Amino acid sequence: MLQGTGSDVGKTVLVAGLCRAARHRGIAVRPFKPQNMSNNAAVADLPGGQTGGEIGRAQWLQALACGVPPSVHMNPVLLKPQSETGAQIVVHGKVFGQAKARDYQALKPRLMDAVLESWGRVGDGADLVIVEGAGSPAEINLRPRDIANMGFATRANVPVVLVGDIDRGGVIASIAGTHLVLPDEDRAMIVGYLVNKFRGDASLFDAGLAAIGEFTGWPCFGVVPWLDAAAALPAEDSVVLERLIAGRNGALKIAVPVLGRIANFDDFDPLNAEPQVELVFVPPGRKLPGDAGLIVIPGSKSTIADLVRFRENGWDRDLLEHRRRGGHVVGICGGYQMLGRRVCDPQGIEGGPAEAEGLGLLDVETVMAPEKTIRNVAARSAHYDVPLSGYEIHLGRTRGPDCLRPAAIIDGVADGATSPDGKVFGTYLHGLFSAGAFRTRFLEDLGVAGGGVDHRAALETALDDIASRLEQALDVDAIFSQAR
Repeated sequence: MLQGTGSDVGKTVLVAGLCRAARHRGIAVRPFKPQNMSNNAAVADLPGGQTGGEIGRAQWLQALACGVPPSVHMNPVLLKPQSETGAQIVVHGKVFGQAKARDYQALKPRLMDAVLESWGRVGDGADLVIVEGAGSPAEINLRPRDIANMGFATRANVPVVLVGDIDRGGVIASIAGTHLVLPDEDRAMIVGYLVNKFRGDASLFDAGLAAIGEFTGWPCFGVVPWLDAAAALPAEDSVVLERLIAGRNGALKIAVPVLGRIANFDDFDPLNAEPQVELVFVPPGRKLPGDAGLIVIPGSKSTIADLVRFRENGWDRDLLEHRRRGGHVVGICGGYQMLGRRVCDPQGIEGGPAEAEGLGLLDVETVMAPEKTIRNVAARSAHYDVPLSGYEIHLGRTRGPDCLRPAAIIDGVADGATSPDGKVFGTYLHGLFSAGAFRTRFLEDLGVAGGGVDHRAALETALDDIASRLEQALDVDAIFSQAR
């Protein structure tokens, strides 16, 4: 199990890379994360082999690294934040309920049973399971009911490798401090540590490794260099968007407003990989850029709340100005719902009965309903008659005159809506831009060449590269030999 000295130390990428390294060695390997908190979700197999469950997108990536289909048992508990203090709880791929942070702590003993059930199943047919922790085991205030780090490791008897991030600074203190604050039972689970995200000559940190050894007595499994290939992988946490605010120069600027509950923002990774595209994530408090050729409104875990904040930011005015200049607009999932005339939630599914006036760029209305659509799909673009593939994870039904001009055809059924001039469309299909043929035609209509990047092949290449770099930087034999 890889646990971190903090969040965003690179555990997800390291687990994916070690999974791919194990696969290269001919080891049947699976990923596991007891509890994840993310609005970036993926569709996974349910018990019995059916699809339609939700897991964190990171575990989808790690399953890809292993070369196996994703399963809900790879991430038995998924928390999808809906507000500053509350989240939707997904257990074994299905919505379990909603809870405030304080109430969730009381649920953890019940959820540990679900975690251990999945732990008993995820290793079926596997030689090795590599587990990703969440946050840090040093958060000892959360330890009594922990199911994500040492609470799980001690119950399941899983050895732990601690990951420190040298790029953020203070790595010696963070590793030594974790050793200091852990109770004896938890400290005994740690079999060693590694240092991640090192830039430059790693030998310059030899004295640092010696100091950590003196403080902790733990062996070091290696120092991992900064992995450029990790940029090609989907990010799990929206905190990374803070580092993507400024896009590179490109012939076509595409702007994405960063919603408070933005979801599945890896939808934009294929666009970001296009050489002629400048992808800009616009944080709250900044205007949508006037020189953007395309504005894409992303998915949201709380559509109505994010729609209200969209107006508070003045983005609705920026969007109308963009349209008056002849600009194009795309809405995906929750963003599609926002583009309509109204969004209604009469049953309070998003956290209280509410409705909000939409942005009015599509003649449709959305009503939230308790039935949730969760599926992988193969589709065709209604605009270009080329194949699409992706997935749906959404609540709500959208209807209106503009649905007569769908964006896609999924299993023979029309999906989405398009404005009369064709410059605005919305769809429930995540992964839309991953389809190379569609992306080529779409970008050509926006005046630039594109579509030359095979997004899935790029993911596979990045995973292979990361696995190779980890083999060089780490004592992978020693890490794998710790497995019980």
